[in-house]
Amino acid sequence: MTASKQVILNHQEINHKIRRIAYQIYESNVDEAEVVLAGIDSNGYILAKKLKANLDKISDLQSVLCKVVIDKKHPLSQITTSIDASDYTDKSVVLIDDVLNSGSTLIYGVKHFLNVPLKQFKTAVLVNRNHKKFPVKADYKGISLSTSLHEHVEVILTGKAYEAFLK
Repeated sequence: MTASKQVILNHQEINHKIRRIAYQIYESNVDEAEVVLAGIDSNGYILAKKLKANLDKISDLQSVLCKVVIDKKHPLSQITTSIDASDYTDKSVVLIDDVLNSGSTLIYGVKHFLNVPLKQFKTAVLVNRNHKKFPVKADYKGISLSTSLHEHVEVILTGKAYEAFLK
């Protein structure tokens, strides 16, 4: 028997949230020449690409895409980025993931970027769950959910119909 799923965001709603987050990132970086959109590998990176596309439409802000590879099961292992640290030194960086659950992935991602001086550092997630084990928050969020610990949020950002659902 498969667990039932409850849709929390449909394709149109996800696109609307992405556009709104892009405007918030632009507003926070209006005086910057460049912003680095650092997406955590897999869905965070896909979300970062969609945010970049929206930012490119609404502003003349130069946005640089960066893939952040974190082993979510072993977050203390080495974290790598698709661009060199010198490419985000003294820049405004936004660390992006699809779901903020316990906060462990985001906090270890934050820790990685704190090894170099940054002008500004923010975090963005599509779905913010309220079960954090670590003192990390999403500066930009599509939706906040209060869920039980036994529920799982899944986000699909590929294909023709994006969807976020609770299982």
